[in-house]
Amino acid sequence: MLSNIHREITQLTPEDSFLVFDRVKDDFDFPIHFHPELELNFIQNGKGVRRIVGDSVEEIDDIELVLVGPNLVHGWELHNCVCKKIHEITIHINYDLLDEKFLARKIFKPIKDMLSKSTHGILFSKKTSREMSSRLVQLSKIDGIDYYLEFISILYDLANSRNQRMLSTTFSQIRNFENSSKIKKVYDYIQDNYDKKISLSEISGLVNMSPVSFNRFIKKRTGKTFVSYVNNTRISYASKMLLETDLSVGEISFKCGFNNIANFNRIFKKVKNCTPSEFKTEFSGGIKRVL
Repeated sequence: MLSNIHREITQLTPEDSFLVFDRVKDDFDFPIHFHPELELNFIQNGKGVRRIVGDSVEEIDDIELVLVGPNLVHGWELHNCVCKKIHEITIHINYDLLDEKFLARKIFKPIKDMLSKSTHGILFSKKTSREMSSRLVQLSKIDGIDYYLEFISILYDLANSRNQRMLSTTFSQIRNFENSSKIKKVYDYIQDNYDKKISLSEISGLVNMSPVSFNRFIKKRTGKTFVSYVNNTRISYASKMLLETDLSVGEISFKCGFNNIANFNRIFKKVKNCTPSEFKTEFSGGIKRVL
């Protein structure tokens, strides 16, 4: 099963704290996936959607709120849902946003315990989901330090909420993904050089492997070929630029390491299931980043 699971490269950069997506959609077309970031996912008007978190597979009701821990396999599928206006708020949280020293303080013990349980996935009660809905909607409309403080407050209130349920009987089987020194070296190098040409021989030499061995290594660890992994990183940065700058599609394509616009458009659509222009139109105003 793990060989068919997508290792998502989120739009969070190493400098980001968390990233909020607020959107209305008519389908869930992203494959089952995992990533090292935590994910808080709110869905309204989704009765009949099928949720997969670890080994838990359930059909959801009209509203739900789930916290998914680092590298825990998860995904949502349309399944039996007939609603064409599903409201989804997804928050990707950098895994080091709340470090051990921060969480060691007594006041944050509930959050620390909740994050520990999130390795199994946590489903919050419908009552909690409804109570949190307006705060989650407002989150992307707050600016400055209040934005960060409100998010920590939301985590604290969720941690103290009643009738939480852990979803998966097993935790992530991919939890050591980021602990590999080789994959971390590859990740860091690509993050620093995504805007340049990166050859297979160059990157395989970085970790003292032959190109053939490296290709097998990267495919086994990420589920992607080297080229696909680099392109996904570039598309992640391109998505950020589309939403946060006034640069043209052509300028963004070259800044993200693509040799021509046609190639950029083709790969962007393959990764995001829409063109760069469509992506900018869909998400402008519905995404917010905290540095």
